[in-house]
Amino acid sequence: MQNVDSLRALRALITALILLSLGILPAAVATNIAKKHGASSRKRPSQEPLPIKHVLLLTIDLDLNNYVESHPDSAMSKLKQMGLNYTNASTQKPSDSFPGIVGMTTGGTPYSTGVYYEVSYDRNLSPAGSNCATKGTEIALDESTDINPDAQDGGGGVDPKKVVLDGSNGCKPVYPHDLLRVNTIFEVIKAAGMHTAWTDKQVGYEILNGPSGQGIDDLFLPELHYNAVTKSLSKIEAFDDFRLAGIINEINGKDHTGSHTAPVPAIFGMTFQAITVGQKLKAGMGYTDSIGTPSPDLLSAIEHTDQSIGKIIDELKTRSLMASTAIILTAKHGQSPIDISKKLIVDEKIIPGIINAVDKGLVAEASGDDIVFVWLRDSDKTKEVVAALAQHQKEAHIERILSGTALRLLFATPKEDSRAPDVVVEPELGVIYAKPSNTSIAEHGGFGEEDTHVPILIANPGIKAQEIHAAAQTTQIAPTILRLLGLDPNKLQAVQIEKTQVLPGF
Repeated sequence: MQNVDSLRALRALITALILLSLGILPAAVATNIAKKHGASSRKRPSQEPLPIKHVLLLTIDLDLNNYVESHPDSAMSKLKQMGLNYTNASTQKPSDSFPGIVGMTTGGTPYSTGVYYEVSYDRNLSPAGSNCATKGTEIALDESTDINPDAQDGGGGVDPKKVVLDGSNGCKPVYPHDLLRVNTIFEVIKAAGMHTAWTDKQVGYEILNGPSGQGIDDLFLPELHYNAVTKSLSKIEAFDDFRLAGIINEINGKDHTGSHTAPVPAIFGMTFQAITVGQKLKAGMGYTDSIGTPSPDLLSAIEHTDQSIGKIIDELKTRSLMASTAIILTAKHGQSPIDISKKLIVDEKIIPGIINAVDKGLVAEASGDDIVFVWLRDSDKTKEVVAALAQHQKEAHIERILSGTALRLLFATPKEDSRAPDVVVEPELGVIYAKPSNTSIAEHGGFGEEDTHVPILIANPGIKAQEIHAAAQTTQIAPTILRLLGLDPNKLQAVQIEKTQVLPGF
């Protein structure tokens, strides 16, 4: 009898579904029939969303998995034990700091953001102090635009007398945030009524305010080059500690100075610099072999940074904020070469020299470290330039020359974008284009694996630890942050333009 009843129930359910598909039976009636015969009892259980109210974004230029494997009791290891670890993650191209942080806070590459490098070029803007009498100028986002680069606070901001001018807008100064062509997570989060904060290493990072210039409520930008802090491991660690204190103050419900009460930010974070300096400052530092074994100095810098992360975790726990905070560890870029025996300094004048031999003064701007971005005064001479570079490929240690269609796969063309480069020169592995006197043992900016392979780890006590091996990009961090905070990722303009997806797992 039980088998007969089950068969009748199944027939009734199938009949209801057929009538529903034909539009004969109302959906509500079909649902009642399904419930009557037990269909609802097999519902798939849903997972509750994480109760995230705060996202802390920390960037560290580190092979996270290598360090965690050899330091299982480290703070970073503890985060990995409650996080999604993206083992096949890459930063955008180029792997420079400015496009790096812009990418992870907008969801866009230079194609949509217009930010190509720390120093780049714009064919439509005018030089500082020119009164817009000429067009075409270098764009600098480094300390050269500080009011006072020798002051710890950069003199208080960007000097309007040192930035480029926009002749199409009344010859007004163009601040870093004016260069950004799409909005940022800070602007979206602030528009949703939440508190925003960010800590970085130079005044030029006010670019993260976004086109509005108002995206970040609490912005802390001490100058990296003050007191030669990049020339000493102890000084750069102190520089990190100085900025870390601001993060701790923000966790404690104050602004970064600790002087004023403020909400704990919905989005905040900082860039750690000690590891970068330990990787590239001088001989005796960096890695000791091709598999990334750190030198004693570099290991010291990594451990110092790990201790700083431990302090952040402890403070979040003390304030009962750990469960409601997602911590993201990632990097703006890697460093190359890891095997420092492959390092070769090549005179930075060699590429411009080859190009200017095609036509005197043809180079408008050449910028890079272990890559060279080239802007020409006459884009119609691009093919001649590529041919000349190819002729000198061996002496200039060139691995690949990108232009035309090959470059169009990454960026807009110079005709479409006044900031798009005409040519990109990729050198052989280990080559750094710099002054012959340069003592750096590694650099970044390039398109290669060592420059672009970076960690992405998203940690929270409510996450089951998992390694995700699918390819991921740091540009996906921006829409993921909005998703974590319950906001629409499509509020980001770069996400709409480039179809940037939320990271797998979210």
